Amino acid sequence: MPLHMTKIAYETRNLDSLRAWVERGPEAHMSTRYFPKRHEEMVGGSLFWIMDHTLVARSEILGFEKRDDGRWTIRLAPKLIRVEPRPKRAHQGWRYLADSDAPRDLPEGEEAGDVLPGKMMNRLIRLGLV
Repeated sequence: MPLHMTKIAYETRNLDSLRAWVERGPEAHMSTRYFPKRHEEMVGGSLFWIMDHTLVARSEILGFEKRDDGRWTIRLAPKLIRVEPRPKRAHQGWRYLADSDAPRDLPEGEEAGDVLPGKMMNRLIRLGLV
């Protein structure tokens, strides 16, 4: 089972702008300061994108490369795959995500439906209403 990671899709306004960035070339490149210690387990896994405190999509991780400036590049497949929306607290950097905890992919043509914003869903869960 591959290991995944989560990352906030900062500087993106919506899912369409994230898709345009990920799918613009033969690979998408994400920069990080720190090399994941468990990087070997992550190749073939996915980077799950967080928008508005919700996991919304994923991109397959192709590999990692060291840059000349000391940072690392996370190489991503140029395809954004929508997933079943799931609340996820925002965080800095990236976090590991076990395969068993990853949301399922939405089949082609299936819509996520009316999804509550992540912050609201978390509050409702804490109140025991969802």
